[in-house]
Amino acid sequence: MKKLISFTCVLFALLMVFAIPAGAAQAYTTYTYSIDGKPLYSPDAYKAEKTITSTSMGLDTALANPNDMVTDAAGNVYIADTDNDRILCLDRYYHLRFEIKNFINGQGIADYFTKPEGVFVTEDRYEGDELKYPGRIFVCDTQASRIVTFNHDGSFNSVIEAPESELFSEDAVYWPVAMAVDAYERLYVVSTETSEGIIVMTDKGEFTTFIGAQQSVLSVWEQLWRKFQTAEQRKQATNVVSYPYNNISINEDGFIYASIYAQDLLAQMESAITTKSKLGTYAPVKLLNPAGDEIMRRNGFWPPAGEIDYKASAKGSDTAGAISRVEDVACGPEGTWSIFDFERSKIFTYDYDGNLLFAFGDTGNQLGNITEKSIRAICYQDDVFLVLDVTGNITVFKRTEYGDVLIQALYHQNERLYDRAIDDWKEILMRNSNYDAAYIGIGQALSRSGKYEEALEYYQAAYDTENYSVAYKELRKEWMSRFFLMIPVVIVVVCLLLGKFLKHAAKINKQVSVSGKKRTFKDELYYVFHVMFHPIDGFWDLKHEKRGSVRAALVYMGVTVLALFYRAVGSGYVMDPQNTGNANIFMQILVVFVPVLLFVVANWCLTTLFEGEGSFKDIFMSVGYSVLPIAITTIPVTLISNFVVSEELDILNLIIVLGFIWAGMLIFFGTMVTHDYTMGKNLITVLGTIVGMAFIMFLGVLFTSLVMDMVSFFTSIVSEINYRL
Repeated sequence: MKKLISFTCVLFALLMVFAIPAGAAQAYTTYTYSIDGKPLYSPDAYKAEKTITSTSMGLDTALANPNDMVTDAAGNVYIADTDNDRILCLDRYYHLRFEIKNFINGQGIADYFTKPEGVFVTEDRYEGDELKYPGRIFVCDTQASRIVTFNHDGSFNSVIEAPESELFSEDAVYWPVAMAVDAYERLYVVSTETSEGIIVMTDKGEFTTFIGAQQSVLSVWEQLWRKFQTAEQRKQATNVVSYPYNNISINEDGFIYASIYAQDLLAQMESAITTKSKLGTYAPVKLLNPAGDEIMRRNGFWPPAGEIDYKASAKGSDTAGAISRVEDVACGPEGTWSIFDFERSKIFTYDYDGNLLFAFGDTGNQLGNITEKSIRAICYQDDVFLVLDVTGNITVFKRTEYGDVLIQALYHQNERLYDRAIDDWKEILMRNSNYDAAYIGIGQALSRSGKYEEALEYYQAAYDTENYSVAYKELRKEWMSRFFLMIPVVIVVVCLLLGKFLKHAAKINKQVSVSGKKRTFKDELYYVFHVMFHPIDGFWDLKHEKRGSVRAALVYMGVTVLALFYRAVGSGYVMDPQNTGNANIFMQILVVFVPVLLFVVANWCLTTLFEGEGSFKDIFMSVGYSVLPIAITTIPVTLISNFVVSEELDILNLIIVLGFIWAGMLIFFGTMVTHDYTMGKNLITVLGTIVGMAFIMFLGVLFTSLVMDMVSFFTSIVSEINYRL
């Protein structure tokens, strides 16, 4: 009994030690994305600290449909409280400082807002000791079609009326919903009813230009036809849709982040994500310079577009399968910037190069969760991240120690303190070994210190072919300068040997054609070089003069198998960054022999019905001799791929494509000569052969399925009999 009581007490104590408090479960997970688009979980960069309600702000009237939130250098928070027609200013501790609702305008008349949706704050800017540009509060008085400015104490400053220009369409409506101001007091305004782009004007309201207009999705013919339409016809066209931006932010360098979301652009946006496009044509977030050029760096595995694994996310809800709906952009420290996914209530943060640093957030009722489809604005407040939702609550996320180290690493990297940056990135890797951005950061720091060879290892760990290529190019320059004279000598020798071999092969083929002696296996092998360059004569003699054989055809198919296997295991890093070196040669055998046999069988079956003169053996030999160009181009390309950078891959891929085209042409002409068809009849026959291949595969799959069903049936019977016995 004593032992039982002691054991029970010890067990109870252990349960108390390892018990998890009810509220301790994390409200969300933090993650990044792998090169395969799968989430890699990481420590939290931000942790929810508290929720600020209208009551805790000290408001008599609760926030109603707020639409924007920004902070200033002192940490004050400004909120556009749209339905209450006011602008709120909170101190850094989220207590009300003042509100702007009714004011006396420049004509001395009492004035008020009409559904203000945007707010922006500038700081005092000095040139020397002279105050050049006093700081102001800019308010997008949306439904009044104007911008109203105030001093930092909330007193009225000026009204900036709607700009005027012939570039605006006749039925244009000016509804400013978001804006940004650069160091020269240029205003960048987003209007929900303006599809020409972001409006640029002076602080006096003088129109300057449009920048960043979204490219139309009209076809070339539709765009050409619109040139001949009247203004009324263009207005009535049902296929013409405007695509205005929905929000805007500006970084310390004066570059503009602008977000866009339109139903008619979703297909193009999704294509940009799935193809990992580096272009910003249909990107949901663009980075524009003051001239309107798209300059965003998209060096990450995936373009900065929010959720990547969107087809698997939010299963069971209407967000499943939908790309992120980006509604706001916030510029953070050290070149970082964040967007939020309106559909999933998630935050995605990127560095200046477009690498995803972390993503966090989720829907729910715990602290740190946001109600689905309710986020209205995000902004930074020093080491705090603020999220404003439609109910008027502000969720305060405090940066964690892990987040501090991450920002510190970016700071040291930006300040070119590479040794310290390396230490920071290594500390991050100790906490999160799957963090690819840390490997890239170490690689960049080593590269900028001139340690290119060490940097390559870290780039490889992160599958970063772009930065790998930059570092490898520098190493290659050193090698080329060291072996400057040897490289052209090797190229000349290889070309001479190749030319000499082809002459030797041509000489042997010519001798064999007139000797009248029995063909040897060596002669049959050499004959392929005549077939490749003289297909009409070559395939004629292959069939009628017995210049080839099945065994030679099998040899060249085997060579092709080995070439593809070598490509699978020997490709350079930039050509195949995920190469594990574990390629299966049996798979390569199937890749070559199965299509060849399917083509031969289908072609023989078809040509037997349509007066084809070639036997099964003739067809097989012609196809076997035709595949060698694939091996001839694949082997040198695979070898060279170990010495190229990513910019040169297109040339190698082109050579491989040419090899397949060459082989395809040989198969086409081989079939035509073998069956003594005309060009047109052979074309129809080849197309029919392809259809026949598909039909044979269908029958094979059907037969296999039936056999498996029969085996399963008899297995079930045997199992049932054994069970009964």
